[in-house]
Amino acid sequence: MDAERLRRTWDSYAPRYDRDIRLFERIQFAGGREWVCGQAKGEVLEVAIGTGRNLPHYPPGTKVIGLDLSPAMLEVARGRADELKVVVELHEGDAQALPFADSSFDTVVCTLGLCGVPDERGAIGEMHRVLKAGGLLLLLDHVGSHHRFIHFGQSLLERMTVRMCGDYQTRRPLPLVEQAGFDVVRRERLKLGTVERLAAVKR
Repeated sequence: MDAERLRRTWDSYAPRYDRDIRLFERIQFAGGREWVCGQAKGEVLEVAIGTGRNLPHYPPGTKVIGLDLSPAMLEVARGRADELKVVVELHEGDAQALPFADSSFDTVVCTLGLCGVPDERGAIGEMHRVLKAGGLLLLLDHVGSHHRFIHFGQSLLERMTVRMCGDYQTRRPLPLVEQAGFDVVRRERLKLGTVERLAAVKR
């Protein structure tokens, strides 16, 4: 699915995204946003910020810049930031070609976003590029399970979700993160191997 079609898809989904994901947040991803955002520090870039569901969880003193492909999702995020009285700088853009200079950020965050990027390897490479040396990459995503039966079910579901919204079920960012030049310092795999949290440092 190309970027323009993805943009249109997520623009149309933006008004109901928060309602639809609420149950999954409680059942599958509980505590994940807190785990990720609680480790963020300094100048933070959040890639695929979506509707801004991470905004309540950043520590005081972090400066957050958020990027998303969908203007409609960013509009919801802007409203959430206003309600929370949180200062955040929002940009429309593509995770595969981040509009920021090399070595710009202390932390890069991406939660439930890499699963929907057509070129996840390219996006991880871009995250590496914009991080300062020693900077922290923090990821949360659903991934392909190591249990064969569950992985098979994910593969079947993926045939539908990729066509509908470009969402992959069987990816696993960890090896790509290591190949991009990060050292993984913390990782947790949960929910029968279908959810992974990663913290990695740029060499």
